[in-house]
Amino acid sequence: MHSLSINGKLITVPVDTTILEAANKLGIRIPTLCFLESLKPTGACRVCVVEIEGAANLAAACSTPIRDGMVIHTNNRRVREARKTVVELLLSEHEGACTTCDRSEDCELRALATELGINSIRYEGEKTEQYMDYSTPALYRDAGKCIKCRRCVQICNEVQNVGALFPQYRGYNTTIGPAFTSPLDSVACVQCGQCAAVCPVGAIVERSHIDFVLKDLDDPKKHVVVQTAPAIRAALGEAFDLPPGTLVTGKMITALRELGFDGVFDTNFSADLTIMEEGTELLTRLRNRLVLGKEDVALPQFTSCSPGWIKFAEYNYPDYLPNISSCKSPQQMFGAIAKTYYAQKMGIRPEDMTVVSIMPCTAKKFEAQRDEMNDSGVRDVDYVLTTRELGKLIKMSGIDFLSLADGQMDNPMGISSGAADIFANTGGVMEAALRTVYAVTTGRVLPTEDLHIGPLAGLEGIKTAAVVLKDLVEDWKFLEGAEVKVAVAHGLSNAARLMERIKDRPDEFLFVEIMTCPGGCIGGGGQPRFTTNEIREARIAAIYAEDEGKKLRQSHDNPAVETLYKEFLKQPLSHISHKLLHTEYKEREPVS
Repeated sequence: MHSLSINGKLITVPVDTTILEAANKLGIRIPTLCFLESLKPTGACRVCVVEIEGAANLAAACSTPIRDGMVIHTNNRRVREARKTVVELLLSEHEGACTTCDRSEDCELRALATELGINSIRYEGEKTEQYMDYSTPALYRDAGKCIKCRRCVQICNEVQNVGALFPQYRGYNTTIGPAFTSPLDSVACVQCGQCAAVCPVGAIVERSHIDFVLKDLDDPKKHVVVQTAPAIRAALGEAFDLPPGTLVTGKMITALRELGFDGVFDTNFSADLTIMEEGTELLTRLRNRLVLGKEDVALPQFTSCSPGWIKFAEYNYPDYLPNISSCKSPQQMFGAIAKTYYAQKMGIRPEDMTVVSIMPCTAKKFEAQRDEMNDSGVRDVDYVLTTRELGKLIKMSGIDFLSLADGQMDNPMGISSGAADIFANTGGVMEAALRTVYAVTTGRVLPTEDLHIGPLAGLEGIKTAAVVLKDLVEDWKFLEGAEVKVAVAHGLSNAARLMERIKDRPDEFLFVEIMTCPGGCIGGGGQPRFTTNEIREARIAAIYAEDEGKKLRQSHDNPAVETLYKEFLKQPLSHISHKLLHTEYKEREPVS
């Protein structure tokens, strides 16, 4: 332990603590533009400089370890002037276009300039060349706004293990982007949007679908329905200054109805449907392997809900594509059912229907445009709005969100179980699936505390659990005594680690859940900024509370899903289910 003084306050901290961490423990805020929680500090922006008595130069608080007896000043005149100069220099080469920038309301650079009292630019210099990259359906880049903080580089390489973004060239000519300043669609980008979620300015943001949605809402010939992912209800409130983890399900529904949607539905409905299809697929694979002796059955089975993970596998693990569940994601299942089953019930032509998704994920914009996603005869999902975009749209429409009464989802695709809610959390898809698999094979409820599987919860990067099947019903006696060992990973660097483990021990797991983003969908690239582990945990707790507050806690108990099978799909993995709800994936190579 070392003792030191910061702004006259004494503190004792472990020897490996940085000045920034010590200041945080004292409640002293030091501004940063490049620092990311839990990652190795880069000291790239120099905004966090502090004065250490006896040192000739100011030090970057994020990357400077404390020493015993240090006396530190974080807000004296010398420090303030240095920070002000750094920010002014950043502004001098920044093509901000602040009045029209997508990030004008939550730009960290602009907020810091205001905080430091900067009301004019002392330095007139060359501006960064404005290169616009619209090559992908989910994200666009504006190089002129980039301040070279390298957050996107860290998140893409260290957290997501994708490696799509790197610093190019040196000094003033440094450019952040794909190798050789290529467009984003030329490299193995999975369009997860974590880069956009951490960018302090508007250098990389989601491709907005707001104008497309508004156009169809204004068209009297269009029947426009909306689906809302489970993670939205625990994060949307942050766009209106509510604490992270505040559940706003009812207000969200009312806001969507006031926006003019003809039907307000829940992606949770199709999450329950996904469990029915995916769980049956797993049991079918096990029957084919264990009873019919088919050695070519691909196990373990991987979940297919996360489009960033699917694309990551297409690029990096093509040999394992047969292991990925053939189920479409809940978003795409909803679109396919809406434009067939629901359209028939309503007497609407699929061509006259628009399906809009509200998602925590930018990769969902890419997924909706995949060539495979049109089994309803037209595109299953037309437009995708992120949580951030929905917050913006509500404000644009003059809706006083906080004063709204709670609404209810429309039927039949608004009924869902608590198992569907927890799809938002890392480990949630796996827990939901095991609730149903256990019930189907044993005829009993999963014998755990409050239906939860403790080892699958939390933010550990890779999690494992095992469920032993005993006293099974007649159809599933061949699984008697079987240990269903499962694994969960979130964040693609953890997914890569887990995949290497599976390569070494292919028979260790039977079922694997992988989520692209840290924390799962609650930490998605389209969620309100800035997402820390504390915020992830608050959202996760809210989702578990939503699950526990429902009468229906298991996907197979959803009466609307039961009716869907009775009236339309017949049974899981039926011919029509395969046509509408299942797909296949293909190996990809970067364009360049």
